[in-house]
Amino acid sequence: MATWFERMAAIPGVRFTGSHGVVREALAEAPVRPTVSYGSPMWPTVEGTTSATPASRHVPVEASGADLVTRVWEALELPGEPMDYHFILQGAVDRLWSDRRSYPDGLELLEVFALLDLELMEAAPQAVSFDTGSHPASFVHVTSVPRLVMLLEREGVLTDALEVARRLARFDQGEDAVARLSEKIGALAAEAAVGGPA
Repeated sequence: MATWFERMAAIPGVRFTGSHGVVREALAEAPVRPTVSYGSPMWPTVEGTTSATPASRHVPVEASGADLVTRVWEALELPGEPMDYHFILQGAVDRLWSDRRSYPDGLELLEVFALLDLELMEAAPQAVSFDTGSHPASFVHVTSVPRLVMLLEREGVLTDALEVARRLARFDQGEDAVARLSEKIGALAAEAAVGGPA
């Protein structure tokens, strides 16, 4: 049976303490609790029950811009499973990247959400795996963190990009970015040594 949490901040090992500016008690689905049916949690809805957690249902597909950001912060305060929070954060990163021309402020939040996703993955690896257990053997393909690595690399923040890529490599992805960035940083260091004072 999947493990659910009252909010993302309740997941052991997550340093995230909660969504700034969100009054959790004001969210209608914050106090909702599931019943267990055939070993699976079932969540009450107006229409009946569903296996989809409140967090996973909170961000509409059509949300964009500031509305998307607000919905994501709220969703992280609702009951859900680690994989729900991962898909919420990853979806937000993908949409903010797609909307970067119409909503340039989203690029800063893209970085915040991608780092939160990475933190979640490190605390709860099952968030990015269909394997059961707390130490999964295989991981789903993640798009949020590689997007951040690419963005940091474009901005020329190579050491930060390398650090994030190394953290991602634990999940059997990002090794090519680690190699590429290590090579770039090494080449820049060698260039600086040649051109530096004797």
